[in-house]
Amino acid sequence: MDIFKGQNLIGFAERFKTDEDCQLYLAHFKWPEGFGCVKCGHTGSQTRRNHSRTCNRCSHTESVTANTLFHKVKFGLRKAFFICFEMATTTKSLAASYVAARFGVTEKTGRLFMHKVREAMKSSGDHPMDGTVHVDEFVIGGKEEGKVGRSYDSNKKKMVCAVELTDDGKVKRMYSLDIDNYSAKELGKIFEKHISKKANVVTDKWKGYRPLMKQYGITQIESNGGLNFKALHTMIHQVKGGFEQPILG
Repeated sequence: MDIFKGQNLIGFAERFKTDEDCQLYLAHFKWPEGFGCVKCGHTGSQTRRNHSRTCNRCSHTESVTANTLFHKVKFGLRKAFFICFEMATTTKSLAASYVAARFGVTEKTGRLFMHKVREAMKSSGDHPMDGTVHVDEFVIGGKEEGKVGRSYDSNKKKMVCAVELTDDGKVKRMYSLDIDNYSAKELGKIFEKHISKKANVVTDKWKGYRPLMKQYGITQIESNGGLNFKALHTMIHQVKGGFEQPILG
């Protein structure tokens, strides 16, 4: 949705002052070319107070939130809009505990809604990243005693992350995937699904990326403790923040 692009919080707050403002936006977003009943296909309808539509033929009523990630939201549509805005615009780690405190919901409720938002943000894979792309692998949960570096027998959750950068080094798009280990076969999954062979890919010097150089334009550089991949590591911290909070409630 276009409303969640950009960083102008004041403008966003001015546009969506009430739940009704959010309902009106969703109505325009759902039926930009006019209503069509999902039950019978009829186009005639009556508009209700909450901007839902009732079909003139079969009397089926469809709410503005039906078949959207806002369906059955119990804590208010405006709060849900603001959580989406914050998730879409922040470059910092965003934890469920932070969302709970900031928006006045329980931590469990915040976590469940954030999961719905992340699912909705998943890519179709039809538009792979083709600019400058930084890739790194990481683990959820921190270090394990007796395990060194990229241990293949670690019980921690392993993931790989890729970000496409703008010309001035800001994050344009980001994707992350679960992987079983740090082999070229597993790391290659994010390349196959999200990265074009035309992209200029930069990784650290982990050997698992080397076999992929046959198909992709990969440059390997020193990580320098993450300093050479600042935007990428910011997004990795955000992903970790969504997993490493205890479940309460």
